[in-house]
Amino acid sequence: MTAHATDADPVIPPMPERTPKALREAIAEHAPVLLPDFDEHWKWAIADTYDLGPVPAFMARWWGGYAIARDPRLDAHVQDLEHRAAESTDIAEARALLEEVAKIRYRVRELEPGE
Repeated sequence: MTAHATDADPVIPPMPERTPKALREAIAEHAPVLLPDFDEHWKWAIADTYDLGPVPAFMARWWGGYAIARDPRLDAHVQDLEHRAAESTDIAEARALLEEVAKIRYRVRELEPGE
């Protein structure tokens, strides 16, 4: 009997080097749904302005976005939390759900290349 990878045990790709080029390549390979927004954001925030000042903020935003998107379970969890918050009629519940999303987004920003 052979072992098969299942959706229950997805292989999560490592984080790339912390450069725009490496991050773009990782997104293209492992989370291509993000690529059009990544490219558009790069174009208007960096390329069209010839200003490298926003690069750290750009990288922080997309580093976290990729870190979540590369992990199907984590991505589904974050989307579920956001959906439940949007549908909630209880402000305290919605706030708690969005605080959990914020904690996740904060944690993934700290990931290092290779993790």
